[in-house]
Amino acid sequence: MAALRRILHVASLAAGTHRALSGSLADSCLADRCLWDKLHAQPRQGSVRTFDWFFGYEEVQGLLLPLLQEARSACPPRVLDVGCGTSNLCTGLYTKCPHPVDVLGVDFSPVALAHMNSLLEGGQGQTPLSPGHLASRLHFMQADAQNLEPVAPSGSFQLVLDKGTWDAVARGGLPGAYKLLSECLRVLSPQGTLIQFSDEEPDVRLPCLEQGSRGWAVTVQELGPFRGITYFAYMVRGCN
Repeated sequence: MAALRRILHVASLAAGTHRALSGSLADSCLADRCLWDKLHAQPRQGSVRTFDWFFGYEEVQGLLLPLLQEARSACPPRVLDVGCGTSNLCTGLYTKCPHPVDVLGVDFSPVALAHMNSLLEGGQGQTPLSPGHLASRLHFMQADAQNLEPVAPSGSFQLVLDKGTWDAVARGGLPGAYKLLSECLRVLSPQGTLIQFSDEEPDVRLPCLEQGSRGWAVTVQELGPFRGITYFAYMVRGCN
């Protein structure tokens, strides 16, 4: 969570809005959609077209690609990124995964999704994104990660990714975070994997995941350090 607060501060500085936004971002409930709409509406500098909390696709592709290979029987495996924002996690999977993959990015910010759809389709004179495999697909949908009923029925995805979304939702209270977890597990296939990426220490996160994921196996893998910060991949998988 400390890393998320630090990145929010840096993001507001990069956008040239330190006085207006950095204090509110650091101190406000990060589950507030208006806050994220305001952040995602800030102009982007130079050629940077995405913005990542914690880290991007390149840092975790070595973890994700073997999991997708395990799930290739789904043909293509379906991946859900909850709280995708304007991260390159979705776009990296779509453009760099050498195997077919069907990726859905979900976020409650229409501003973030408008930007990502423009990026995908080549809006504002940009080149459209090209898939790493001709059978791969990428699409985005506005939805609340705590209620994925409009998104998909139970057991729809072989891989569900949560990069900092639990951290943000938990700022509004753990009941919301547990609802997020419950929905992620509902749409996950019984043989699938949910990964929560966070800088929160295992002695804090693991008890929460074990309580909210009864009947699933919970493990943790250390990542990084990236830019001096150690992160963790909390993996929830079917016990069968």
